[in-house]
Amino acid sequence: MIRLLGCIPRNIFLAVSGGPDSMAALDFLRRCHSVTALHFNHGTKHGADAETFVREYTDKENITCLFGKIKTLPPAGVSKEHWWREARYEFFREACGHQPLVICHNLDDAMETWLFTTTHGTPRLIPYSRDNIIRPFLLTRKKKLQEWCDRHRVPYVLDPSNEDEAYARARVRKLILPEILKLNPGFPKTVSKKYLVVENRGQP
Repeated sequence: MIRLLGCIPRNIFLAVSGGPDSMAALDFLRRCHSVTALHFNHGTKHGADAETFVREYTDKENITCLFGKIKTLPPAGVSKEHWWREARYEFFREACGHQPLVICHNLDDAMETWLFTTTHGTPRLIPYSRDNIIRPFLLTRKKKLQEWCDRHRVPYVLDPSNEDEAYARARVRKLILPEILKLNPGFPKTVSKKYLVVENRGQP
């Protein structure tokens, strides 16, 4: 079951990478919302493949989609992840201005962020909203989004960097989170409750 956090405006932009999370969100949201998709190519081999996939899918389904691409390499000493993120969000700002933009972070992303930031002594949640950005899928496990794709025959592509342990996020996802869930199977509910407390206070 897909659980939503907060309210979603009728007309929205949606960040679509081509992965199962954003493809499930696209199929789910376009049923009751007017959706304009945004796709950003990070300039990698997978980035080119994902852009082709998203172009073909949105053309086939008659979905408006705007495309952006990385323009420069990161300077020396700057991580690729940080450089990609800054360029991606700059494209989002240029594409939708102050209009509502949905980002498809899910509960697994929230758990990973909580664990990753805890190791630095500053545990925090992915914010539900910031400026015009909202993240309504933070109560939904990643596997539920994948199940939506499978059930509704929604295609997607997988980014191999998500499995590359050279990236800290991948190590948290593949090595640390599974161990935490063995120690505390209720960890997803613990993180969900943090979001629900904020929502019930009316302070997303």
